[in-house]
Amino acid sequence: MTQQIGSWSLQFAEAPFILSSASVVGKKEGEGPLGELFDMVCDSDKFGEDSWEQSESSMQKEAAALAMGKASLEPKDIRYVYAGDLLGQTIATSFGLMEYEIPLFGLYGACSTCGEALSLAAMCVAAGYADHALALTSSHFASAEKQFRFPVEYANQRPLSATWTVTGSGAFVISSTKGKAKITGITTGVITDYGVRDSMNMGAAMAPAAARLIVQHLKDFNRLPDDYDAIITGDLGYVGQEILWKLTENEGYDISRIHRDCGIEIFDKDRQGTQSGGSGCGCSATTLSACFLPKVESGEMKRILFVPTGAMLSQVSFNEGQNVPGMAHGVVIESA
Repeated sequence: MTQQIGSWSLQFAEAPFILSSASVVGKKEGEGPLGELFDMVCDSDKFGEDSWEQSESSMQKEAAALAMGKASLEPKDIRYVYAGDLLGQTIATSFGLMEYEIPLFGLYGACSTCGEALSLAAMCVAAGYADHALALTSSHFASAEKQFRFPVEYANQRPLSATWTVTGSGAFVISSTKGKAKITGITTGVITDYGVRDSMNMGAAMAPAAARLIVQHLKDFNRLPDDYDAIITGDLGYVGQEILWKLTENEGYDISRIHRDCGIEIFDKDRQGTQSGGSGCGCSATTLSACFLPKVESGEMKRILFVPTGAMLSQVSFNEGQNVPGMAHGVVIESA
């Protein structure tokens, strides 16, 4: 029986479960509105390491260990790990997970990587290729700023459209063993380019991809926004949220009442000076794990659509004057 539905989606005949999850964040994130919900908050963003890149690897290692521990699993029990980060050649992932010796699929979907990892892990388990798979992502403010924008020491003024890269890592054990939440379907987006060239306005770059994904998902599954308790984007922030609402409304879908954004949830922009909100692979991953997934597991939310978004640029493409296209991945998570 085919599990393909619509143009971009899959609906699993045997839905895989989210057996456990874990969130590890830095000091600033721990001081935000969700601070008490994270599994681990480090009082130093160096996480005891010598460099920002090594500290990001340390976060991944801790998040993976916590998620596996909650599920009473060891590395040998995990068939595959799907993981990625924002750094060149995904070095936070490769160095962070090396000692676990779990077969690895290294991923890059920019800030949408959590959705990509969850989608592929769910496909793997649903197809019977693994009993347990690990989906994992991370980002770090200092390592991302150093790679994509200015050195932190430069102290440039940040525009109001800018988002603050979250220092954090989120891990999820996807399993055939029954849990309290399950992934019932996925929608995979396409690269979407609206001509944005401002690397300090990621919300504008990513919102069109999120809008296309959400609209296509609703068409594929023949659903309305009210069929979800929440449609949760990853890191559009306040600027991107307004754009998203207008774009989906133009297609006949008003999602403003049920839309939530992880980048808005994770920081208090006025008190913490984060301008438009949060971003980075770790933004959606840690917020899903700490804030939204527990609500699905408890039954407070019956069904959510998780849509992390990514800006698909590099140092080379930006310096060559190319646009900043966006990407989005949709994951349907329901109470089990």
